Amino acid sequence: MGGHFVSYRSANPWRRSGWFAVAALIIVVDQISKIHFNTGYQYGEMRAVIPGFFSFTLVYNPGAAFNFLGGAGGWQKHLFTGLAFAVSGWLGWNVVRGRFSLLMNCAASFIIGGALGNVVDRLLYGHVIDFILLYYHDWFYPAFNLADSFICLGAALMILDSLTNKR
Repeated sequence: MGGHFVSYRSANPWRRSGWFAVAALIIVVDQISKIHFNTGYQYGEMRAVIPGFFSFTLVYNPGAAFNFLGGAGGWQKHLFTGLAFAVSGWLGWNVVRGRFSLLMNCAASFIIGGALGNVVDRLLYGHVIDFILLYYHDWFYPAFNLADSFICLGAALMILDSLTNKR
């Protein structure tokens, strides 16, 4: 009996739409979490979850990761919004075309959901809402949010895919 190989390109494109549902779910969960912190905390307020290591806080980031270009005067909002749409569009197009492995589709959905979750903030508020703070003594990791977490997880999955996928 011969084996049957189904390429990613020949798979049903309607089945790939589930990855966009994952991205949409990430956006919804991200926005619910941001609404919770934006309405339930005062700006700069910090509440310890694990004292000495992990707190919730409310801060605003007008820039990109780690407040990169945060003080650039406003034009960066448009740059990062356009970049998020471009990357999400490219990833989405490749998911639709069936060019990615299963792991890459998952990575793409995480990055699309995270990137567009932060775009919603930029469009509604002019900045991104961050609320997760990790620290140890005098060392603080820059505050971040669920969207940022999904972007990082997606990037890690992309690296894993590149190391394990021979296509």
